[in-house]
Amino acid sequence: MLKIKSTDEIRKMQKAGAIVADVLTMIGEMIRPGLTTMDIDQAAEEFIRRSGAVPSFKGYGNPPFPGSVCASIDQEVVHGIPSRSRVIEEGMLVSIDVGAFIDGFHGDAARTFAVGETSSEKLDLMRVTEECFWIALELAKPGYRLGDLSNAVQQHAEKHGYGVVRELTGHGIGRELHEDPDLPNYGRSGHGLRLEPGMVLAMEPMINLGTRRIALESDGWTIVTADGRPSAHYENTFAITSDGPIIMTMR
Repeated sequence: MLKIKSTDEIRKMQKAGAIVADVLTMIGEMIRPGLTTMDIDQAAEEFIRRSGAVPSFKGYGNPPFPGSVCASIDQEVVHGIPSRSRVIEEGMLVSIDVGAFIDGFHGDAARTFAVGETSSEKLDLMRVTEECFWIALELAKPGYRLGDLSNAVQQHAEKHGYGVVRELTGHGIGRELHEDPDLPNYGRSGHGLRLEPGMVLAMEPMINLGTRRIALESDGWTIVTADGRPSAHYENTFAITSDGPIIMTMR
């Protein structure tokens, strides 16, 4: 069921979003070769809890997710489990997805970081994935439809020859981490739910360098590309308003 947020609820969600934005900024400053993904997870959890919030992801789902962030490297699309044995190396792409819950509401965002000297192929993938978000956001206004956003992501990614993940989508967000509606990264313009003020969405292009096809690892969480080539992820939470979208997960 679609849950339209009031002005006061949106204001509370901006507080959660600001914490997520600050965590991602901190991670961008600390990430370097030699760190483990568990180092990142612990720093993120400490920051979230110091801010008076709790990590949205920890204990979520079945099996319960063990980390406070999702830390996905290179061919890992999303939902990578933080680990002491997963060491970050020069040239990797590291995608970090963060959620924070405070005052009854969640914020959710993701960034892909290039570690040190990284190939132009990976940098282009990362750049285009972020561009997909911003191009689609131009259509995040009352009167447009979800399919308009989905199609914008798909067209921009496929124009560059990339694979657009079908099985995982963006989503509504609020008191629950995942609410209606789903927001795919592919679709047809002019189709789907019509956008209206008070809708809050987490839009998250997940774009692969090669095939769009994915596989689930034996841990029950980590999603990888079927061909082993890199993937990138970019996400923000935003509210639809009559004056245009309000992005909650950026300062």
